[in-house]
Amino acid sequence: MKKYVIAAMFLFSVTHIASAQKGFKPLFDGKTTSGWHTYNKTTVGSAWDVEDAALHMSPTKKGKDGGGDLVTDKEYSNFHLKLEWKVAPKANSGIIFFVHEDEKYGQTYLTGPEMQVLDNEGHADGKITKHRSGDLYDLVKSTSEPVKAVGEWNKAEIIANKGKLTLILNGVKVVNTTMWDDNWAALIAGSKFAKWTGFGTYKTGKIALQDHGDEVWYKNIMIKEL
Repeated sequence: MKKYVIAAMFLFSVTHIASAQKGFKPLFDGKTTSGWHTYNKTTVGSAWDVEDAALHMSPTKKGKDGGGDLVTDKEYSNFHLKLEWKVAPKANSGIIFFVHEDEKYGQTYLTGPEMQVLDNEGHADGKITKHRSGDLYDLVKSTSEPVKAVGEWNKAEIIANKGKLTLILNGVKVVNTTMWDDNWAALIAGSKFAKWTGFGTYKTGKIALQDHGDEVWYKNIMIKEL
């Protein structure tokens, strides 16, 4: 009887997971960098590889082609993004979205807002308000810090739907704001992005994984268009 109960519980768990992921499509196949490229290039920099089913940025592997931020081949407007990340000690990275790819912009962060990915205690940015893990970088401080220890996997979600923006870290809603209204303009005006023409203005764009020169891993990357 016990075996049947365990089997039933397992079946329920599998069914529940499948249902929870309904409508989501993978952005990373766990084996290759297919579907991604380095910003403003057609290939992927040598610093990025696949390690244990995760996209891995290793600064020690940078060749002549370097690293650079990875961006999706496809653009997104309204979406629910899910992924997992972990960082090496003292590392800094970020998940950047609504990225406009154009030669006149040299970096992804010149147009796209960022959900910060960081070793809060080991990196200097951890001492700066609105620069810690889960923050909407330099714009909105997270309401709490449910980040896990360095080397452990964190689950992040970004939900952008008709201007409403929600950031979730390890199941906890940490940022909730509205884009492209007067308050959004005020947030930008009070940030380091105040004079950056184009920042936070695009309503369709690519999703980027930042190469900040530090070691970081991303896996289980999936998206649902809303």
